[in-house]
Amino acid sequence: MTFPLEEFQKLDIRIGRIVDAKRLEGSKKLLELSIDMGDGVRRAVSGIAEFYDQEGLKGRQIAVVTNLPPRKIFGLESEVMILAAYGGDRLAYLAPEKEVPEGSRVS
Repeated sequence: MTFPLEEFQKLDIRIGRIVDAKRLEGSKKLLELSIDMGDGVRRAVSGIAEFYDQEGLKGRQIAVVTNLPPRKIFGLESEVMILAAYGGDRLAYLAPEKEVPEGSRVS
């Protein structure tokens, strides 16, 4: 499937820094991430708990989509969506190669 570049450009993908990560009680897969976006902290609820230790995520930069409508997941409002690649039994979140300021736009 292909689509025009203009469609991709509608996504607001930015770099944030994970400031807190909590395992959601009652779920094996979900983490609640607090992500500093430079202009404030936003919440992401993501199914990465099987692949990442919550303490090891703190302080790491991560790519997120910021302009999707908020979504209720496990009773919490997820405000941004993290970007990750999944293959077989491995998952890797997308992150910049070098440190950049929080809120930096991905293009």
